[in-house]
Amino acid sequence: MAPSSDALGLEQRLETLLEQDTFPPPPAFAADAALSDPAIYAEAATDSPAWWGERARELAWATPFTTTLNDSAAPFYKWFEDGELNASYNCLDRHVEAGLGDRVAYHWFGEEGEQREITYAQLLADVQRTANALKARGVGAGDVVGIYLPMIPEVVVAMLACARIGAPHNVVFGGFSPESVRERMEVSHAKALFVPDGARRKGKTAPIKAEVDEAMGELEDLQTIFVVRHTGIDTPMSEGRDVWLDEICAEVDGECPAEPLGAEHPLFILYSSGSTAKPKGILHTTGGYMTGVAWTYKAVFDIKPESDVWFCSADVGWVTGHSYIVYGPLANGATSVMYEGAPDYPHKGIWWELIERSKTTIFYTAPTAIRACMKWGAEFPAKQDLSSLRLLGTVGEPINPKAWLWYWEVIGGGQCPIVDTWWQTETGHIMISPLPAITTTKPGSATQALPGIEAKVLDADGQPIAPGGPQGLLALTKPWPGMLRTLYGDDERYVETYWKRFGADTYFVGDASRCDDDGCFWVIGRVDDVINVSGHRLSTAEVESAIVAHHAVAEAAVVAESDELTGQAIVAFVTLEGSYKGDEQMEAEIRDHVAKRIGKLARPKRIIWADDLPKTRSGKIMRRLLRDIATGQALGDVTTLRDPTVMAQLQARLASGADDEE
Repeated sequence: MAPSSDALGLEQRLETLLEQDTFPPPPAFAADAALSDPAIYAEAATDSPAWWGERARELAWATPFTTTLNDSAAPFYKWFEDGELNASYNCLDRHVEAGLGDRVAYHWFGEEGEQREITYAQLLADVQRTANALKARGVGAGDVVGIYLPMIPEVVVAMLACARIGAPHNVVFGGFSPESVRERMEVSHAKALFVPDGARRKGKTAPIKAEVDEAMGELEDLQTIFVVRHTGIDTPMSEGRDVWLDEICAEVDGECPAEPLGAEHPLFILYSSGSTAKPKGILHTTGGYMTGVAWTYKAVFDIKPESDVWFCSADVGWVTGHSYIVYGPLANGATSVMYEGAPDYPHKGIWWELIERSKTTIFYTAPTAIRACMKWGAEFPAKQDLSSLRLLGTVGEPINPKAWLWYWEVIGGGQCPIVDTWWQTETGHIMISPLPAITTTKPGSATQALPGIEAKVLDADGQPIAPGGPQGLLALTKPWPGMLRTLYGDDERYVETYWKRFGADTYFVGDASRCDDDGCFWVIGRVDDVINVSGHRLSTAEVESAIVAHHAVAEAAVVAESDELTGQAIVAFVTLEGSYKGDEQMEAEIRDHVAKRIGKLARPKRIIWADDLPKTRSGKIMRRLLRDIATGQALGDVTTLRDPTVMAQLQARLASGADDEE
């Protein structure tokens, strides 16, 4: 089918826009913005700990702090450590006490068309009862609580209930498998776990509680499973361990004062993929994290809580959801949209429909989602009135210029600034981003480090590369409040992963980047063994372990290849045991096996059958060479291989596979 004249016209406009290198802030936007003076960068740089201290004092403290940064045991930095506060109080009580109890905290939209309006007062009431339910089951300060819930209001309630009593929460993304939940509960010694009876996805209901039961077995530390009644399906309940959340909440007292907690008290653990098969439990504490997310949310997105409607399309199971669906927006008294379903269900225009219905003013999503929307066509957003939008944002991975321009033109109507944000699970909050009324943006660049943040591009020896110089390694060269404090239960791995490369005063990001003549950062991607699929970081070792766990697999290695839709995709090189045959049925089996062990997003896009894998004489798999093969690049040095003929065999196998496809 030939493209329509509208599509051709859009393509021509985008081609013209590609010739435009910079986009200054729209004058009307800048005139009404809270931050419009670039002097803020110099002010913050003069004494960044003191500057962050002023930002921290915008929160409510039960005991005011007298110290800002303690770097005496670097890299185990501490912020505001003699102060006491509570994250739940800062997100809820102080707004209700200020007379804002009737303000909507969340416009929740269900997958099948349901809608709920949750006010700050209602949220506070639900959080207090859930906190008392936790206490009734023996959960207290310092006890880890797992949360494995879909995008429903109860996931926010559970998080804030944990924060209210000082129980660090450990949220697991709903797309991960029950086996992944078990692993994360086991290594964190979780005492309780929130799960739904079932979860809906694209019109189907998955029996989550039953699946969790099958995977969980008998975990010594897990004493209670709170079951959220969401879909109404029949649900197995284990007497003594399992309780319905609504039933226990009806029995407990309705008041639960927020516990004053030390600023360095753990707020949450969030497991992220590392370069080994064992996930990293990234630990964030209360005072510094809340300072960072509250200020960056307000500053980067120019939030006006009394009038803005915020829509972040992430899942709460990722750090973006923690920081910019829960803690950042609620700390600022903002109103958010929360959607249960997928971006293409019940139709490919559902996000744009929700923006029109809720009159969303600020939209924050991932480049991979923008690319999917581009593929589906501009006709879907064109059906809706998106004139309420005033600011757009991206998160999760670098965005290519054409996707940036499509977003600016089609979704923003050429009127909305775009903030391309760079940060990580480890950083806690946004680190590099435009300030929309100050920064001249460049499609594909996250631009500059925010006030109070110092970022540099370093060479392999740790020396700074001047702006306009070659690509190097991105590093953060000063501590910041929202930074991770350690890896849960593994201080040694924390130092080894982030601080060994350049020393205890320089955080090694793990991303390659360059800095242009204007001081703008262009983040290129990972330099370690992590694959970024749709903005979600997956450890190569974790995926390989899942593949090798299949009974027919002898050995496996995975690499990344570029993918137009997901940014990166997983390519698996697999050697089978004995007489097993590498065919379509085996490929489907392995993909399903990985989905069950980790989650669907970890399924290899391509599986290449290999009689052997390229290895050094010491037995190390040369993934660099596999990457060359998968991406069609000229092979690098093969002289260190134990058997150089392996590469020729793989190339022949790949060529014959391509011939078969034709």
